[in-house]
Amino acid sequence: MKLNLSARITALLLSIVIVFVVATKAFHGGTVRAAALFHGVLTYHNDNMRTGHNSAETTLNLSNVNSTSFGKLFVVPADGKVDAQPLYAPNISIGGVAHNVLVVASEHGTVYGVDADNGTGLWRMSTLKSGETPSDSRGCDQVSPEIGVTSTPVIDLTAGAHGTIFLVAMSKDSSSNYHQRLHALDITTGVEEFGGPVDIAATYPGTGDNSSGGNVIFDPKQYKERAGLLIVNHVIYTSWASHCDIRPYTGWIISYNEGTLTQQSVLNVTPNGSEGAIWAAGAGPTADPGGNIYFLDGNGTFETTLNSSGFPSKGDYGNAIMKLSTSNKILAVADYFNMYNTISESNADEDLGSGGAMVLPNIKDSAGVVHSLVVGAGKDANIYLANRNNMGKFNPSDNSNLYQEVKGELGGQVFSAPAFANNRIYYGAVGDGIKAFSFNSSAMLNAAPKSATSTRFPYPGATPSISGSPASNLILWATENSSPAVLHAYSANNLGVELYNSNQASGGRDNFGNGNKFITPTIANGKVYVGTTNGVGVFGLLH
Repeated sequence: MKLNLSARITALLLSIVIVFVVATKAFHGGTVRAAALFHGVLTYHNDNMRTGHNSAETTLNLSNVNSTSFGKLFVVPADGKVDAQPLYAPNISIGGVAHNVLVVASEHGTVYGVDADNGTGLWRMSTLKSGETPSDSRGCDQVSPEIGVTSTPVIDLTAGAHGTIFLVAMSKDSSSNYHQRLHALDITTGVEEFGGPVDIAATYPGTGDNSSGGNVIFDPKQYKERAGLLIVNHVIYTSWASHCDIRPYTGWIISYNEGTLTQQSVLNVTPNGSEGAIWAAGAGPTADPGGNIYFLDGNGTFETTLNSSGFPSKGDYGNAIMKLSTSNKILAVADYFNMYNTISESNADEDLGSGGAMVLPNIKDSAGVVHSLVVGAGKDANIYLANRNNMGKFNPSDNSNLYQEVKGELGGQVFSAPAFANNRIYYGAVGDGIKAFSFNSSAMLNAAPKSATSTRFPYPGATPSISGSPASNLILWATENSSPAVLHAYSANNLGVELYNSNQASGGRDNFGNGNKFITPTIANGKVYVGTTNGVGVFGLLH
């Protein structure tokens, strides 16, 4: 049957709408695909898999990223350390004018909406209530001298009237009570939405640290939200680290309904023990296309006595790679892997949880078999790849139940998150160069790196970000935690080729502030955004 011209136009428009709706809703409530369509960076490391790759960014390329054509454009000032990765939301209408909005959050508890192209302030808001200050350091130098917004927020452009920024902030009131609150901010004004903020409180059945009456109790002063926030199917997931290893603390994951900010589900992964915090070097928990969540748990209690299904008898999973189900929006442990020597590693504070996890796109071997993997590395400097469909659980003799373990190739401990592009995993360990590891025809990671940077990155190493498309034009970006900080750009296909660093131009032209330890570069729309101890450096083409 032939359609007339009007009908064909109508059909074409309908197909465009369908493609747009499917794309924006296909992965985790719309956040990831919307980011790709609009060239935005709306969550930690670009997507819920935490690959760190922005394939939609093609303005910057191997030819124009050099000290002649590329450099510092301006610095966005902030009133405290910028530990959270800056986020980028494109084409937001504010007062009838379209802006690309850069979202910056500080440890002083301030959130800024900034024009990402010229640095002009659009709005700012304080997460502090009347009479409050940011939290003190709680006797721990990991986040110091104050704690406000530490973790990377997450943006859902489909939430609220204009799009919403979700974040967690810590504060201290005049009576010396500490608060952890979940905020929901209109992206055009910074005004609170959905009745926010809400104080975070939780209990969970158990007899572990800080328990009473058969429940462990979440004490806001004992925790900080270090790992980035995650949205899966319109549910916000928070995960909690301690202040250093100052007990009492346990391993909490607490979720909230995106539209009402009501608590959705609570899970504790060391409820009958202690420790087991979720650090991830600032990386957010990662999620697969089915909505399962993965993270690396810190040193803590692990029961080597297993039940008939191979799970710890008391539900304590310290120092494990965790897989959580979110079926019916309820958190539950679905699977895990823990190394054979986990007890000695936890006792030596040599835990896996110092690094961030990453879900890999499916890898095919030469026979066409698909392998669904998650990767992580921590203080023992080994790379662990687990099969997401059969993680491996615990074997007291060896790690033979794991998909793959790569030993001896990273030159230091891992306090960072990996990136992925073009069938390669990129790691930046402490005191080591950033290394690219490729997969072979058997869908196994080649132990020897494909390439490496000559620059060795001081503590905490580096979490790389990648921009570009096609595969031949990929750029890897990383920040050196030094004073002043140094932004580096390399050819991602050959890390031995450095395209640019911010020390190359004479006269300190591209200096942008002092280093901040867990900073992850954000690349979008021809610009690179890098947090510092007092703002965000913005880089782009100079001409």
